[in-house]
Amino acid sequence: MMNTKILSIPEFSRYLNVDGLKSDDLHIVDFQEHQDLRLKSEPVTIDFYLLAIKPPMDQKLVPYSLLEDQSDSSYLYADCPQNTLEWEIAPPFSGLCIMMNAKYLEKYAKDYSFVHYNNHEALFLTKEEEMILGDLFRKANHEFQKENYSRTVIISYVNLILTYVKEFYDRQFDTRSNIYHKVIDEFYKNLDNYFRENDNVAGLPSVAYFAQKSNLSPNYFGDLIKHFTGKSPLDHIHDYVVKLAKDKLKNTTLSVSEISYNLGFDYPNYFARFFRKKTGLSPKIFRNQ
Repeated sequence: MMNTKILSIPEFSRYLNVDGLKSDDLHIVDFQEHQDLRLKSEPVTIDFYLLAIKPPMDQKLVPYSLLEDQSDSSYLYADCPQNTLEWEIAPPFSGLCIMMNAKYLEKYAKDYSFVHYNNHEALFLTKEEEMILGDLFRKANHEFQKENYSRTVIISYVNLILTYVKEFYDRQFDTRSNIYHKVIDEFYKNLDNYFRENDNVAGLPSVAYFAQKSNLSPNYFGDLIKHFTGKSPLDHIHDYVVKLAKDKLKNTTLSVSEISYNLGFDYPNYFARFFRKKTGLSPKIFRNQ
């Protein structure tokens, strides 16, 4: 990714071969109105928010391997500043795309983790969802086409889109529960293997480590795990570490320092504070009990 470009709204628009730019801070594209779209791209990074709704996919390259074929579904992508995009799309290409400067959406988007799904995890839409979101995209575009459009109105449409998208991602988790339960099972196995396969692990595992093993972005992975288990991946990791620590304190003669290094803590004092916070007891008191 060292050579990845970072593109502003005007730069990205030129890169896509779309014209009609009215502002450097806001642009809405109806892809059907542009005949020379860039259909294939190496990774590029954007510095703005991007929402795109597209009809049943005609993509050759869909970076979402965990889902069953969804070629009959419309879909939506939501991307935030610093997300990296790449694509390969078969013509003809259609859909609507809203690009907006970060300053206009920060106070809204901060409440929605899905805008940080940086592995391009698509939201596959039901027919009803497609009608709702498609209508909002078209209304935003209709306002944008006015000579003196209202940015406030368009931001309001975008905020409503984000509100619906949050609900629809929750629906997607539920309707694909069989697939996602496999992700959860793999998470538990990978967590167990991380400690089982190493006598002294190189630090505590991160959420990103397990997300990568599932080919998901950390935010999508985190939302998925919490949706089905009620706890975040980090809480699961910490609970597992506490369970291992208790077992070692009860059933081994390892010192507290040895146990802390064994579990991936850099400093025994950090392990002691962590254990006390989770159990209400210091490691030594727990062992003596």
